[in-house]
Amino acid sequence: MPSPIEETVEIDDQPIFLRRAGADEVPIVYLHGIPTSSFDWVAPLALGGGIAVDLPGFGRSGKRGDLDYSLAGHVRFLDRLLDVLELDRIRLCMHDWGAAVGLAWASEQPERVERLVAINAVALLPGFGWRGPARLVRAPVVGPIAVGLATKRILRHLSRRASAGKGPLPEPFVSNVAENFDLGTERATLQLLRSASPEVLAQAGAKLGAIGAPALVLWGREDPYIAARFGAGYAAALGDATLEVVEHAGHWPWIDRPELATRIVEHLSIR
Repeated sequence: MPSPIEETVEIDDQPIFLRRAGADEVPIVYLHGIPTSSFDWVAPLALGGGIAVDLPGFGRSGKRGDLDYSLAGHVRFLDRLLDVLELDRIRLCMHDWGAAVGLAWASEQPERVERLVAINAVALLPGFGWRGPARLVRAPVVGPIAVGLATKRILRHLSRRASAGKGPLPEPFVSNVAENFDLGTERATLQLLRSASPEVLAQAGAKLGAIGAPALVLWGREDPYIAARFGAGYAAALGDATLEVVEHAGHWPWIDRPELATRIVEHLSIR
């Protein structure tokens, strides 16, 4: 597979950064979580090709203050992105918040999804509650202070908690997050988390059963933020899903366990 090409497209007067490899008619579209970017997906992108996007408010995409960073706003963005890229059917690889966005979109347009992988996904399911830093950011007074303290040192510490290893996640990963975590991302993260109440998320997941595409639900067992029981919940809610709980892996299991990039691409490549 050729090395990914970096490019920027305009969507509704805002720059959107993409990494693209290969030219499949039904490409894999990769959606990252909070507070990262398309950099998360360099390994599976190199193996299987596709399109990895920086969601609005994150990475190198636009971060205007007047944009809608709620779940509904990001779902609308995904729909516009696919229109601009002239993609009718896709395969989805999604993590954390990106999985919530992708699954909410897919539940409304299930016929457009050929296969999918959901990894340690923010749960569009009853019983979910934000934990750790996300819960702190949602707090009325301390939230803006907390999100403003996201220095590289703090991000490295948080990555240590999210990893199943003895140290933080790889330095290039932490550095990329720190470099892009500017005022615009702080603002987007604050709006996003405060708009995403457990009730809003559960309502967005009401039609998960409509998604009939073969799904692989991957879950790092040692995730301190989203319990593995929500992986089982997704596997039960989706129309055709297989759950694989990954030992010795945390919130970013394919980074803790690099061999999982191959597993992800294998599932998405079945025709």
